Amino acid sequence: MMKRSPLILITPSMARKGVEFSDASISLSNRYTDAIIAGGGLPQIFPATTSLPVIAEAVRRCDGLLMSGGDDIDPKWYAPDMPKELRKKAGPLEPARDIWETELIKEAVAQKKPIFGVCRGHQMVNVALGGTLIVDIPTQLPKALNHRQMEKKSEAVHDVKVAPGSLLSKLTGVKSFGVNSTHHQAIDKMAPPLRAVGKSSDGVVEASEWKDPKKGFLLTVQFHPERLIDKNRVFRQLFDGFIEACARRREKNL
Repeated sequence: MMKRSPLILITPSMARKGVEFSDASISLSNRYTDAIIAGGGLPQIFPATTSLPVIAEAVRRCDGLLMSGGDDIDPKWYAPDMPKELRKKAGPLEPARDIWETELIKEAVAQKKPIFGVCRGHQMVNVALGGTLIVDIPTQLPKALNHRQMEKKSEAVHDVKVAPGSLLSKLTGVKSFGVNSTHHQAIDKMAPPLRAVGKSSDGVVEASEWKDPKKGFLLTVQFHPERLIDKNRVFRQLFDGFIEACARRREKNL
């Protein structure tokens, strides 16, 4: 009997106008679904609802959760007393997405499902688990690298140093590798259950995972590996490792 592919739930962005009738719609780059399929998984796009019963059921039925990239997270979730001038640096925002992604992460953790976070997903996992963000790197870290190189979104523009012995190290087998960079926010205070396992030369956190590996698979990255899987094997290995963890989780439930 042929094994069923692990089902990977992917979070989309929100679009104000879709192709059909110009209604509010979900939006997701095909790069994510292509990467999941290439790794042997079956992608399923989350329907973008704040309904808690639907969120719980969606997580129950999936074998793993992929948190995709997108717009900024509202500072009210991690710094409600932030000065107004700094708050203005955040945006555009996706208020409803902040809600359902927070609940998805909490539900996935409760159900012990593998989680892979990309860019905004990296930040959202940290916020949902009790961490904070740097709202604007140029403002708060003026000596930092240029982390928002949109014109080179599919090119490696700076290196990430990998923490020895980490899940990231085991998946990639390297001490450092080059990544793309299209963000202006970053992790500030790490969420208590997480640890930084990848950093750029200016100290910006580029990858995180559970402090306690016994909790299962959780990996978040600030870059976009789905855009680089054909350029460096390490990015394919991140997806492969995630999907393998999802397959193991699925077999455990059968």
